[in-house]
Amino acid sequence: MTSVRRTFLGTPGIGNLRGDDPFPIAARRALNDTQMRRNVGHATRSIRTKRAAAVQECRDWEELRLAGSAIKRDVLARLPELLEELERNVTRHGGVVHWARDANEANRIVTDLIRATGAREVVKVKSMATQEIGLNEHLAAEGISAVETDLAELIVQLAGDWPSHILVPAIHKNRSEIREIFRREMPGAGELTDDPYVLAMAARTHLRRKFLSARVAVSGANFGVAETGTLAVVESEGNGRMCLTLPQTLITVMGIEKVIPRFVDLEVFMQLLPRSSTAERMNPYTSMWTGVHAGDGPQEFHLVLLDNGRTRVLADPVGRAALQCIRCSACLNVCPVYERTGGHAYGSVYPGPIGAILSPQLTGIRGHDDPNAALPFASSLCGACFDACPVRIDIPSILVHLRAEEVDAERGGLPSGQDLAMKAAAWVMASPRRFAAAERAAGAGRLIADSDHRITALPWPASKWTATRDLPEPPRETFRKWWARTHPLAGTDERGDRP
Repeated sequence: MTSVRRTFLGTPGIGNLRGDDPFPIAARRALNDTQMRRNVGHATRSIRTKRAAAVQECRDWEELRLAGSAIKRDVLARLPELLEELERNVTRHGGVVHWARDANEANRIVTDLIRATGAREVVKVKSMATQEIGLNEHLAAEGISAVETDLAELIVQLAGDWPSHILVPAIHKNRSEIREIFRREMPGAGELTDDPYVLAMAARTHLRRKFLSARVAVSGANFGVAETGTLAVVESEGNGRMCLTLPQTLITVMGIEKVIPRFVDLEVFMQLLPRSSTAERMNPYTSMWTGVHAGDGPQEFHLVLLDNGRTRVLADPVGRAALQCIRCSACLNVCPVYERTGGHAYGSVYPGPIGAILSPQLTGIRGHDDPNAALPFASSLCGACFDACPVRIDIPSILVHLRAEEVDAERGGLPSGQDLAMKAAAWVMASPRRFAAAERAAGAGRLIADSDHRITALPWPASKWTATRDLPEPPRETFRKWWARTHPLAGTDERGDRP
């Protein structure tokens, strides 16, 4: 094993994912935000419908999914050698590769590189990896301003907010809210309406000045090709291309799992990613660069390869499949839990079903009170996320796997409250008489149901359930009563006995 592989791979990272409240508390707060729910619900339904049409017209969609999954599994099986091949080829073309074990090291590397240029402001391409490590906040503390150039990211940044969706970070904002943000944070923007064209032109004018004056750009990478040393960014507005060509220095922060073996592998992902993310046949702007070229584009290129917990995830034979994620957000748009609670409830830059996996994986769960401990339980396990995933990540199975780990860690070998509750339920259900008595007792729940016919609070220990879930009001007539009344000669009586 080479020195590079020995000193980098296998070193656990410390994440910088956000969120102080556990999901159950944050979700309850989000459910009361009717405006956010309308915004998110409308947007996800629209994206979901368009994506279904884009996928349906692709006859070999399932074959593409299988191919993408196979490539990603191959990457995880050969990650050390592919990363070293990528490093060799980036270096051969004039780039410089840096290895970052965790968020702190990555932030330090990027900060030192920017300081070396003398710049006090940088332009940024939308990047989940830099959000994961909290780069913008770190740079601000060091006196360096980072300007987001993706329109949705700019909206979130100007609002002092943080993203709520992988693809559409400002999905929780409507046009009227965006207009007010621009009026407040863009001096000289002039008269603004909530017309999308007017808002887009105001943002373009604001950003054009930043593009033309920037000496340093920071980007992420959707893919890094080991065979050639090529990096690729896909985006829909052209802002990425401005960042990747105009500044003199380009710094790319890439999670180590984003490497792919061959240039031809891009053919698969450039079909999977646009359809799954923006519901388009091909991506509007795909930028690729390989090192440095005299007189053309940035004359200094740095690639920061980020671990930040990924090699720890790689060691989990079940959970490692989450590293196949290409950040398309398809799982978010089909998830009923995400649609109702929005992205902020997850307390992480990675929301939705895949975020419920990645966030606790990358940071680790430091005790039962860790906000990430509840995330594997923040899903309905309906399976829609697996059906939508372009690289066939079995998200429900991984969530169940993480749930089991959390339960085992919590109880320390002793029976948990859930274990006792399940044993009690099994005892009740084993007897028709006991089950019928339980049904009759449950009818008292109608007395404490809210006006919306739901029970939202029960005394301990049942409060452990209603703290995270509502119960429907029990029906006035149970199935047994209905059956006994309508089929007096065929069924059981209301006590559970045969007549």
